[in-house]
Amino acid sequence: MTEPIRVGVIGAGPERGWARTSHLPALTALADYELTAVATTRSGSARRAAELYGARHHFTDPARLSGHPEVDLVVVAVKTPDHAELVTPALEAGKHVYCEWPLARTTKEAEVLAAAAGRSGAHHAVGLQSRHAPAVRHARRLLASGAIGRITGVDVYAARAKGAGGTVTSDAVYTLDRGNGAGTLEVAGGHTLDLLEHLCGRVGRLSASLSVQQPRLTVSDTAESVGVTGADHILIGGYLVTGVPVSVHIHDGKTGHARTRMEFSGTRGSLALVSEGPAAGHGIQVSDIRLYESMAGDTWREVPAPPAYRTAVDVPDTAVRNVAELYSALARDIRTGSRTVPDFETGLGLHLLLDTVRSAHRTASCQAREA
Repeated sequence: MTEPIRVGVIGAGPERGWARTSHLPALTALADYELTAVATTRSGSARRAAELYGARHHFTDPARLSGHPEVDLVVVAVKTPDHAELVTPALEAGKHVYCEWPLARTTKEAEVLAAAAGRSGAHHAVGLQSRHAPAVRHARRLLASGAIGRITGVDVYAARAKGAGGTVTSDAVYTLDRGNGAGTLEVAGGHTLDLLEHLCGRVGRLSASLSVQQPRLTVSDTAESVGVTGADHILIGGYLVTGVPVSVHIHDGKTGHARTRMEFSGTRGSLALVSEGPAAGHGIQVSDIRLYESMAGDTWREVPAPPAYRTAVDVPDTAVRNVAELYSALARDIRTGSRTVPDFETGLGLHLLLDTVRSAHRTASCQAREA
């Protein structure tokens, strides 16, 4: 029997957080992995997390977790500004690393991490898990096979409920500060644009407009009023390198039916990926993603993904599903030496694309994507 990959999770808070919502349920459901260590900022919460998830070791010092001999893979699931500080010791310890998206607060930090990961020889993954959703994998095959003919246009609408009604939870306040690199553009924009390029190729040139439509929000936990410096609406128009036109509208603060819809028009029909289920308004990366087609003027009908595209079994749907699929692919990579998951180089490329969006907005001009 193959020995499980031993995992240490940094940011494994037992009460709330992305690790609690997705990473820990996915890891405990997958036979490929064994959770051996957790780390939080407080000894009490670290101990409770270890007890709750059956980890043998708990830490308040993340470097000790990264250096522990019973940890093969380090998962960094904390706020974006802390990523670089936590990923670096794990790579220096020779461990495989899974870091949440955004990879880093800035592109410069992402460059340093990508270079360090390349030198380490270890496997590294960035949390762009929507690529591994069964419906997305099926859509990619259909698009590549010409099922809808030649692609002639792509239209994307991605609306999140965050900030709806003028309120935001306390744990999301840091994302409102543009300097923290975890706002609407970086998170909703990053996940959405990554999926767009994964499915139909690189964006070659674009124009963009960023705006703040809700300059102040109220913290629901405390009634405090906070300022917003990060854009909450992003409009992008451009062309893929193949010349196919693309339009993208991404925004937060959607009241009612927040969701993502990514529609591909072709010469013989259309495909659409749609976020559905209870998490539809949190972004396509954490929602149930379903695929629909409309051929030769027909109405839309759902296209179920073949069972072969669902490799992680016995895990809940919604937030956990897509993360579990990425973990399953990462386990295969670690065991076989393949490199199939989005890695730090992928993350750096996405940071560079977001820089192009910012530059296009700042200069009010059409910008070419860096090679």
